[in-house]
Order: sequence, then structure tokens, then C-alpha cells
Amino acid sequence: MNILILGSGGREHAFALKLSQSKKINQLFVAPGNAGTAKIATNINNNPTDFIAVKEIVLNHQIDMVVVGPEAPLVEGVHDFFLADKELKSIPVIGPKKDGALLEGSKDFSKVFMEKYNIPTAKYKSFTSATLEEGKAFLGTLNAPYVLKADGLAAGKGVLILDSLEEAKAELEEMLSNQKFGAASSTVVIEEFLDGIELSVFVLTDGKSYKILPSAKDYKRIGEGDKGLNTGGMGAISPVPFATEDFLQKVEERVVKPTIKGLEKEGIDYRGFIFIGLMNVNGNPQVIEYNVRMGDPETEVVLPRIESDLLDLFEGVANQTLHEKSFSINPKTATTVMLVSGGYPEVYEKGKVMTGFDEVTDSIVYHAGTTVKDNQVVTSGGRVMAITSFGNTIQEALDTSYSSIDKIHFDKMNYRKDIGFDLI
Repeated sequence: MNILILGSGGREHAFALKLSQSKKINQLFVAPGNAGTAKIATNINNNPTDFIAVKEIVLNHQIDMVVVGPEAPLVEGVHDFFLADKELKSIPVIGPKKDGALLEGSKDFSKVFMEKYNIPTAKYKSFTSATLEEGKAFLGTLNAPYVLKADGLAAGKGVLILDSLEEAKAELEEMLSNQKFGAASSTVVIEEFLDGIELSVFVLTDGKSYKILPSAKDYKRIGEGDKGLNTGGMGAISPVPFATEDFLQKVEERVVKPTIKGLEKEGIDYRGFIFIGLMNVNGNPQVIEYNVRMGDPETEVVLPRIESDLLDLFEGVANQTLHEKSFSINPKTATTVMLVSGGYPEVYEKGKVMTGFDEVTDSIVYHAGTTVKDNQVVTSGGRVMAITSFGNTIQEALDTSYSSIDKIHFDKMNYRKDIGFDLI
């Protein structure tokens, strides 16, 4: 089979590496890809949301399946585009259609969905500029901290957690009246704050049956001890030690099953990944949010632990035969540490020459923000590389990742030295 992966980050490199191990693969393409995917696949410089250009790639390279990495093409309807095109409609797309992508594309939609199907989540109300004063009054009924979420996609920046009521009211006005996050914050969801430990559970579904993938915990803050600005993720651990068999059973019964059944009842033919962001509140799962794709850098610890043929599982998704597919998980712990550009997540420079990553032998090096220039691998983004290792314990896996990082160099390279600090 010829496979096309849409996207350019560490998640897409992880998909490419895993799929390249399948005996069913003939040719693998990534659009646009990065310096890492270029070594195992053919990169095609194309924006994943330019559907006309995606169609050209699919027809020119006789693509048999499209795997969508990021959320934007899904929310914008790439799957629907394929189904509406007579030349493309028979080619399976791994990722939900526009109606299913609303689980991530609209916070309000997802909260209404959770409420309708009795999926445990924080209490909430949604507001627009017309109901701004009601929103401020609602904030006054809650206890600090206050959680404000832009309804639409805001490149990971649309969630604010604030300790001051006055600041929360001011930010609500900024979001609704002054379009702080553009059209994404034309509606704002205000939630009660959930106090607990966060983790993510990933589900692969064909719309009827499902496979629950390994749990993972990522570390969003730039600074050690989980301090400083939020990032796209500085590292991840899988499995999560506090996600016991009993807790994961509750997740399946209270969250996964009603989510899949709810989608069916809504008439949503959902084929792809569901990323469930959870809070463990006194041993009980509460859903923070849904995403409609794999997370990054969680993908870099979840996929390496899957011992089954990923392409075989994707065929099960496409043909709604996922229940027939075998599925096994490596019991060892996987950890990943993200190497980022100096200054990230604020202003940073690109084009820094990278060395030493080819000398890493004990870890998997996933490229994220890299590209090739003048026959050298250089940085092209804020989050540059994920270094993933296995171990019998979290500490053992982390020691291997940090030992591998010692071999890698680029100007102003930064990383957290305390990934997993709260789990060890």
C-alpha cells in the first residue's frame, strides 16, 4: 500500500516510523514532513489544509490511505472533501469527518455532548459577547481558580486558568469583546476548576468498536517543577503509574463506552483517534477535553509501545473490522524528553545547525521542528526533537533519554531535566 501522512511534527515522524515497519507498506509519503521523515519516507512540501494540493498528491502517487496527524485539516473537513470527490471517495482517511471533529473544534459542542451522554466533566456555562455581563456574574458564583476556554481552535493557547476574579472578568471581556483569540473566542466556555492529577487516554475507533491505547502524561510548562509558560509539551511518560487497572476500568465504563455510543446515536460515523484529556479526581475520571487526533509528545511514547502492525489496525478502522484485529502492548515504560529552541515558547531563532543525533543508539530520535538546509539538519520550530527511551522503570527510561541528549547539540538548546519528577 502507498500511504500519505499529513503533518510535519514529532507525531507525524512517530507515525511514519511505526508504519514503515509494516510489511504491507509499499511507499510512504509525508506532507510536508521534516528532516526525520525524509530519511524513511518521501516528503512533499504541501500545507495539509490545502485540500486541492492534497488531492494532486493522492492521485499522482496512487495513495491507498491518508493518515491525518494535526487537528486543523480534520476540523476544516479533509475527510468530507475526500468523500465528496468521485476520484477520492474510495480512499480511506484515518481521522473523523467535520461533524466528529467538532469534539475538538468546539469546546461548547463537546461539553453539550458530555452532558447529554452523562460523561463526567466539570460544570460549565457558555457565553458570547451578547451575554458578557451574565458571564461575569457566573464567574462570581465560582471559586478560584477560574477556567476560561475559547470555543474554537486557538493553536493550543485558548485556555486560561486565573486565580483572580477581577482578572478573570477582564480576560473574559478581552476574549469576547476584543477577540483576543479571534473567531475562536466568539464563544467562551467557563468551567469550574478540577483539582486532581492530569493524564491522557487514547482510543482508536472504527465508529463501532474500539481499542484503548496506552495512557500517557505530558508536561506542558516550560520550566522545571511545572512552572512558567505553557508549551506544546516538554516531555511525556507512558504508562501512567497512578492509572491503575481499577481507574482505567472506570475510564472505559464511564467515558470511552458512552463516548462511542453517543457518537453513534448522534449519527456521527467516527473513524480515527479520540484523545481524552482526563483528571483523576480522588480516584474518579473527569473529562477535561476531547481531541480528535493523537497528542504530541504523547504519540512519541504511546506508538513505540504498540507491538501490533499499525497499518493493520488502520485497515480495521477503514473497513470497520477493528474488533477482528490483534492488539498488544509492550509492558515496559517509555519516556520522551523534548529538545526546544532557546526562547521558546516566546521568541526564538530558527536555522540552528544540529549535530550528534545520528550518534544516538539507545533511544529513538523523533524529529519535530527540523528541516534540511545546505545538506545540514537545522532547527525550524520551537519544539525541535523528542528523545524516547524504554526502561523497566520511569527513572531507567529517563536516564537513557538524558544520556542520549548529552550527544545532541545545537545553539541555545533547552530541555527540562525533571520530566516525570512527580511520578518517581
